[in-house]
Amino acid sequence: MKVLAAMSGGVDSAVAAARAVEAGHDVVGVHLALSRMPGTLRTGSRGCCTIEDASDAWRACERLGIPFYTWDFSERFAEDVVEDFVAEYAAGRTPNPCMRCNERIKFAALLERALELGFDAVCTGHYAAVRPGPDGGLELHRAADDAKDQSYVLGVLTADQLAHCLFPLADTPSKELVRAEAAERGLSVAAKPDSHDICFIPDGDTRGWLAERIDLTPGPIVDADGRAVGEHAGAQAFTVGQRKGLAIGRPAPDGRPRFVLEVRPKENTVVVGGRELLDVDRITGIRPTWAGAALPEARTGEWFDCALQFRAHGEIVDARARQLEDEAGGPRWEIEPARALRGVAPGQTAVLYRGTRVLGQATIDTARNARLAAGSDA
Repeated sequence: MKVLAAMSGGVDSAVAAARAVEAGHDVVGVHLALSRMPGTLRTGSRGCCTIEDASDAWRACERLGIPFYTWDFSERFAEDVVEDFVAEYAAGRTPNPCMRCNERIKFAALLERALELGFDAVCTGHYAAVRPGPDGGLELHRAADDAKDQSYVLGVLTADQLAHCLFPLADTPSKELVRAEAAERGLSVAAKPDSHDICFIPDGDTRGWLAERIDLTPGPIVDADGRAVGEHAGAQAFTVGQRKGLAIGRPAPDGRPRFVLEVRPKENTVVVGGRELLDVDRITGIRPTWAGAALPEARTGEWFDCALQFRAHGEIVDARARQLEDEAGGPRWEIEPARALRGVAPGQTAVLYRGTRVLGQATIDTARNARLAAGSDA
């Protein structure tokens, strides 16, 4: 099989490519240049897609004896990931750029070009598994290593894309074994730190980065009853569940900490309240996709049992969900967790599971707090 190995410059993609070569595939390594002005050096485990990463990817391919190329996807990345990130925050939502990158870059733009060039599959170092389902179709499943499982950020993959994905690290029990294997193979990235944070904000200062791209203006901070309790420097820089940076200056009447409950960009208002007002008992999701075949209930609108995860490496809770039509006739999901969840924000991604199988994902549009809903109904 002719395989394109996506080489990030990290240890996972290097070992994944090595295993693809060892399995007898015809492998070509490709590093994606996602910025026209990449940083020269990483800062510890922050950032990725730097000149150092490109060099590490090249060295890994040299060691494996496979061809190496760099493809410039910087313009597509800027439009589909960076600009989307800014637009979502400007609209008061909390996006996940890694989901968007997988959806629009690694398993859309990259896969499309690979197939056009005659490749059969794209190989990555993601910790997830593609397995045959009972109906013969392919399904996306969690990896063997729960601590490193990345099936959440791959929940955007469709059945057609799964047919061209290769995840050689799926059954590896731990990251330590991957590093040990890299060292045995003589790969220079064996001890390289994993990248964290948002790759295009390597210093981790999301608020400062957004302030350079969104017109932030001061506005009111109000409590759940609409009473003004302070002032902010720009509503779009806040996200649901946030506590730090409110700078209200005086405690709540009950003396307890206050958290961001809602961001209203059109009114330039931030709503705050007690921790209990972050509890969510119903979620609506828009633009849902199924990772493989849709469940039969998707056609009937019936409730189906599942498990819900709304953050990468976040908690997983039992839930029920159903697929309905929105006002435009498109699909939407209603999700009810078995217990209240805290800090769910519009813009995040809700990924549904059944056992180890990823059913699919949707972008969270609304998250209802039972206490606030009861108050508004009174």
